[in-house]
Amino acid sequence: MTHRQESDRVAHGFPHRAAVGASLTALYRRLSPDGVHRYPSSVPAADVALTDDEDLHLGAQRVARTLVRHLRLPEARMVVGFRTMEHAATVELTAGPEYFVELNNRFRTRRRDIGAALAHEITHVLLHRLGLGFPGTAENEILTDVTTSYLGAGWLLLDAYRRDGVESQKLGYLTPEEFGYVLAKRAELFGEDPSPWFTSAVAYEAWTRGRTEAARERTAPPLAGAGWAAARRYAWERRRGRAGEDAPYAFHDGAPAGAVSFSCPVCRQRLRVPAGRALRARCAVCRTVLECAG
Repeated sequence: MTHRQESDRVAHGFPHRAAVGASLTALYRRLSPDGVHRYPSSVPAADVALTDDEDLHLGAQRVARTLVRHLRLPEARMVVGFRTMEHAATVELTAGPEYFVELNNRFRTRRRDIGAALAHEITHVLLHRLGLGFPGTAENEILTDVTTSYLGAGWLLLDAYRRDGVESQKLGYLTPEEFGYVLAKRAELFGEDPSPWFTSAVAYEAWTRGRTEAARERTAPPLAGAGWAAARRYAWERRRGRAGEDAPYAFHDGAPAGAVSFSCPVCRQRLRVPAGRALRARCAVCRTVLECAG
């Protein structure tokens, strides 16, 4: 897992939008909607915190066991060690039943971020067990961050993002806003409010920006609830059968368009429905029923 400090430039915004969407779709396809719903609660902060007087190695092992249970990993024993390395952490992926996680030595004095580093690495183990992955390394790391966040442990990674006079740090491969976006998708699904868990002011800001982006997707045409201006633009583009370059939908079958395709606001699977009339569409991947305005 990568780690950026003050001298490095932290990317912002949503540059990995396509990879994040593909990760959500792949996760739903592999686990099924019922499998995703086996993770209704995020890991509690108290369960993954190390106290100042707790033995470092025993505490790290305890947090690892907590995350293994949270991610529903069977027969997975984590052996946690510390050493000098370039990255924040690494995990040795084998057939099990033991997995060796190594954390950067700096976590010896940054105990509150041990849970975040372990969450990412243990999710690598989960994806390994599931046989879920993408061909490229970068895409796989994004998949890991998305899965960690969507299954209830990724808020730790966002909260490890800090920028103040004392220290500056960011963990993971997603931008802070992308972490906030995935957490907002999860929050909507399970009715969670992660905002009280953030101890970092910049992490909370990133969460709110990600939440705004997720909310925008839920009301983008052709979905019902779109704002007046967006709905009017959609109707005009549908009549001519061609969407603008920045539109979140595409038209098909002539002018006026006979069909429209768009991404499911939950799992990002691409859907295609008749255009020009109000209807309900059911996503075949996540089973979400969507109200479409036409």
